[in-house]
Amino acid sequence: RASTPTAVCFCTALARAALRLPAMAPRQAKAAAKNVDLSLVTEGMKLQASSDGIFYAAEVVAVSDSKKRAKAPVKVHFLGYAAEYDEWVGADRIRSKALRPDDADAKADGKSEGKKAPKAKTGKKSERTPTEFDPYLQNRVNAQTLVQYIIESTKGDKQLAMLMNAIQHACKVVSNSIEKAGPAGLYGLAGKGNATGDDVKKLDIIADDIWVECLKRSGVCGLLVSEEQETAIVIEDESLRGPFCVAFDPLDGSSNIDCNVSVGSIFSVYRRRSGPEKPCTVDDILRPGTDIIVAGYCMYGAATELVITFGTGVQRFALDPAFGEFLFVSDVKMPADGGKKIFSCNEGNSLQWDAPILSYVEACKDNGYAARYVGSMVSDVHRTLLYGGIFLYPADKKSTKGKLRVLYEGFPMALITEQAGGTSSTGMYMGKLGRILEVMPEHIHDRCPIIMGGERDVSKVLKLYE
Repeated sequence: RASTPTAVCFCTALARAALRLPAMAPRQAKAAAKNVDLSLVTEGMKLQASSDGIFYAAEVVAVSDSKKRAKAPVKVHFLGYAAEYDEWVGADRIRSKALRPDDADAKADGKSEGKKAPKAKTGKKSERTPTEFDPYLQNRVNAQTLVQYIIESTKGDKQLAMLMNAIQHACKVVSNSIEKAGPAGLYGLAGKGNATGDDVKKLDIIADDIWVECLKRSGVCGLLVSEEQETAIVIEDESLRGPFCVAFDPLDGSSNIDCNVSVGSIFSVYRRRSGPEKPCTVDDILRPGTDIIVAGYCMYGAATELVITFGTGVQRFALDPAFGEFLFVSDVKMPADGGKKIFSCNEGNSLQWDAPILSYVEACKDNGYAARYVGSMVSDVHRTLLYGGIFLYPADKKSTKGKLRVLYEGFPMALITEQAGGTSSTGMYMGKLGRILEVMPEHIHDRCPIIMGGERDVSKVLKLYE
């Protein structure tokens, strides 16, 4: 049976009785009969009418002057409910500012006792009656969706729009898989290593399969590079390949997944240089980060957030799980003054660092900086972008090129950081100080040192090398 205002109140009372909760005091009509002038009621008027002591948004459908209807001369329709639940009500069950006698006199005389006369309306329609759902709907209805953002940002490039929608779909499916990992028995190691020598978790394999399938089925990719795949995936079928090369880490920070720490996916997109008549080669993606056309990451934590740049600023979206859509949250801009004093690095490697990095970290400790290190690059960089500070994963004696991969970790995060107003550098790498985006990768799983964050802090590190 369809819900009615009376039925809703009855069901609420039953639920509270079952839970042994105290009954909620209904919002009773406060001497409404004395404050309502029924002569002002007209058909089509929006007002509020009560049912079992609770007021609901309603519309007047009929007004009767029959003596039989003297106690309940107004027929109202409860908005959102079927017409069969329309009721005849009296002055004690309706309320509206437009029905107050004082307001009516003020309109006639131009004044009311103790109050200024309201300004006359000039042809504007009266505002609709507010409802209890307005605050809930405000952001969900009016916020820009990721689909709208993609359409605007791709500027008529249908293939790029298809690619970005495939990426957002992959992020949603991975997010759902992570949420269900515990009950589904998906925690733990898969029993093998990946292309870069890391232990592989079960969710690493699942996330990789999701990303590969979503990107392949988009029909606009020619080559894929995944952290979990030793070699590049080349789309051979001419009818299924497109102009884009995508490098991605399907589940960054997966070593933390079993303890429910935030993890993420990172990606970068290139447009192939070779002609479309032949399949792509790795040369189409072994290029500096300055050639990237789109980069982003998706963080799976307390909320699922997707951060994207098309090279003109950085935008942040959050997934509304109720209807599976990413909604715009804000533009991402690092604090101009450097933000909070935070340094983020794995100090377990400090004995292997070179002198400038070691000196900088010690100086941070002496100057009131807070240490924050999650161990998932997505989480640490996300915090740095929003709060300020610096993130470091430098080269050391053990890993002379650093540990983080260039194509699907260093490049996309460096581009996002710079577009958000920050700075990124390799520190001392290959005998010189350099910009991460200008590194030339030698192979698809090549690595580079990472120093990124606000100009205030990154510049201090680089000065120590001079």
